[in-house]
Amino acid sequence: MIHAVQDALLALAVAALGVAEIWVPFESVNGQGSPVVSTVGVVIAAGLLTQRRARPVLSVGVFAVWLVIGVTTLGEMQVLFFGQMVPFMLALYSLARHGSRRLAWTGAASAAVTLLFGDLFIPALQAPPEIIFHWTVCALAFAIGWGLRASEHRAVAAALRASQVEAASRELTAAAITDERARIARELHDVLAHSVSVMVVQAGAAAQAVDDDPAFVRRALESIRATGAESLDEVRRVVNMLRDSGEEAGLVPQPGVGGLDDLVAAARATGLQVTSEVTGDADRLPAGLSLAVFRIVQESLTNVRKHARADAVQVSVNCEPHQVEVRVVDDGAAQASSPGSPGHGLIGMRERAALYGGTLEAARVADGFAVRAVLPRIAS
Repeated sequence: MIHAVQDALLALAVAALGVAEIWVPFESVNGQGSPVVSTVGVVIAAGLLTQRRARPVLSVGVFAVWLVIGVTTLGEMQVLFFGQMVPFMLALYSLARHGSRRLAWTGAASAAVTLLFGDLFIPALQAPPEIIFHWTVCALAFAIGWGLRASEHRAVAAALRASQVEAASRELTAAAITDERARIARELHDVLAHSVSVMVVQAGAAAQAVDDDPAFVRRALESIRATGAESLDEVRRVVNMLRDSGEEAGLVPQPGVGGLDDLVAAARATGLQVTSEVTGDADRLPAGLSLAVFRIVQESLTNVRKHARADAVQVSVNCEPHQVEVRVVDDGAAQASSPGSPGHGLIGMRERAALYGGTLEAARVADGFAVRAVLPRIAS
């Protein structure tokens, strides 16, 4: 709507200037011809320009109007700047800017035919300076419109590509989060399943071994057995929904802080100079939290090997009374990542930290890259 109003006002201004040029008259009027016929041509051309963006094809009519007038008057027509040349330039610009590629060149050809007719049959247009002038300004008008059109198309294409990359990145990130949560659920299943299985076995053995203890103890042990069995069944039901078909639930204990030495040794075998330090009472960490610490260190070391030109890595785990702080710092320079890469490793580490209400920060430091995770400690 705004563009329609703007085009109407522009056409009205062109018509007013053209009519004023004819009847005042302005010094820009050349040649012999009927002012009435020229006025009709100016008004029709201005009317066509009101649709220069909505229906660009009508802009070709601007050239046709003056070509028809020139042919019917056998070249005895007025030559106008505001009434003819300005509408010519606007029509050429509009065709190149808003029309299709085919329409733009068709319009340019129509304008060229009209200008050639003027050069051949209208004496006022036959002087060399005049020929150079009107061909040059018309070519410039077309070139400006074409250039803006090309710039707009490039901008739209770039925005579309950026939108597609962003959408693909969101999809990959969502898939990575889903995969990581399923992996976490499977690992927590193994942790809980192992612990609960041990509890069930121990409770059963205690119930059978107790001969002289009061009946209350026996009932308590039986309650432990029943609760443990029910918990184990519930964990299996929940995690079975997340497991891929064909995976078998295992009762193998998952790694924890105690397995960091093996992790560091494996990293050293690849050529990295890895130093590690674990402080505090790491042995008393809950199994799930200990597993989260292990996985964060494991993923950090994997990222160092894949994405950094590092020689040395420092791993530190500080087990404080209320939280566990994990730091992995390398001395490498980052390598270029693929466009749109969502950083699945960092996503997985953040999911693990968030699972325990913690936070994870990953950023470049003065001489390398650092990962720092803070996990609130759950009393064991």
